[in-house]
Amino acid sequence: MARKIIIAVRDMFFAARIRGTAERLGLSPAFATSADQLLEWARTEKPHLIIFDLNDARYRPLETIRQLKADGDLADIQLIGYLSHVQVDLHRRAREAGCDQVLTKSAFTQRLPEILSLMT
Repeated sequence: MARKIIIAVRDMFFAARIRGTAERLGLSPAFATSADQLLEWARTEKPHLIIFDLNDARYRPLETIRQLKADGDLADIQLIGYLSHVQVDLHRRAREAGCDQVLTKSAFTQRLPEILSLMT
């Protein structure tokens, strides 16, 4: 049985890449449109993975990550965020908030098949 994945990404390039890679692996990721929707889905769907664009304010990524990790029922969800390689401070703050993996955009793109293959 495929594991559930929620995607907090609106950038068309990354969304298309994630969707295409997921579909090739037989996965059907759910693309949240807001932080509130993401949190609601996390509670009802109990996903195994949530992927964040750490620069998209619609998802309030640092706040949302803190909320997920503070909730005992959701704390085990794997959280992966990506950002620009020059955003050292955001990288540190995302890790402090509880993001399990923080990757540069290039590393995320390169490792995406590996990351998603672990969900099948």
